[in-house]
Amino acid sequence: MHGLDQNPPGVVRVRAPNPSPLTLDGTNTYVVGSWVVDPGPADEGHLEAVRAAARGAVEGVVLTHGHPDHAEGAAQLGAPVLRPVEGERAGPFEVVATPGHSPDSVSLISGGTCFTGDTVLGAGSVFIAPGEGSLSAYLESLHRLRALDLEVLCPGHGPYVWDPAAKLDEYIEHRLERERRLLEALDAGLRMRDELLDSAWSDAPPELRDFAALSLASHLEKLAEEGRLPEGVER
Repeated sequence: MHGLDQNPPGVVRVRAPNPSPLTLDGTNTYVVGSWVVDPGPADEGHLEAVRAAARGAVEGVVLTHGHPDHAEGAAQLGAPVLRPVEGERAGPFEVVATPGHSPDSVSLISGGTCFTGDTVLGAGSVFIAPGEGSLSAYLESLHRLRALDLEVLCPGHGPYVWDPAAKLDEYIEHRLERERRLLEALDAGLRMRDELLDSAWSDAPPELRDFAALSLASHLEKLAEEGRLPEGVER
């Protein structure tokens, strides 16, 4: 058991100073040998800490996806920047496509260590924006990761996850339970956004209600794709 948020062997985490409700305590940049995963924002103090963790020799930069809080600082490290796709190898990493949070999201695997970007967080749930994101694709990605023999997840935000199977099961069940609650609300005849939120997202704190509304939209998008969305729902 790993009771502490300690670095896995061969991995150094450098956390960017960009905390927010979505980034938690900041973006996690990882240094594996001379390779950098998700260099984070273009903050010179952060990038200097990344260079120091790589002992001044950055061989390459690999991105899990292109969102600025993960990728903005890449060009400033003076090394090739890779945005790999499924089936490629990027430095020491195997690449698994894990779209959902974004269409270009990948997870990077080295042995039993998996760098998940925003596909899995160390705490809380992942934001799926309708339009750019896809809840259907996201659930498929979670099942793909669940089928792998992983020892630790290194998330884009939050602490390490030392029980990957349990975390992935929790993530899958969370989305399915939210869908069940939404379907119950729809079956009860609710159609307006606010009443659906009050019913299916009653646990969302007021400061996160706008994000809950976007999550609702992603669930409605999935139901529409599957032909399960009733008529008259406010979207």
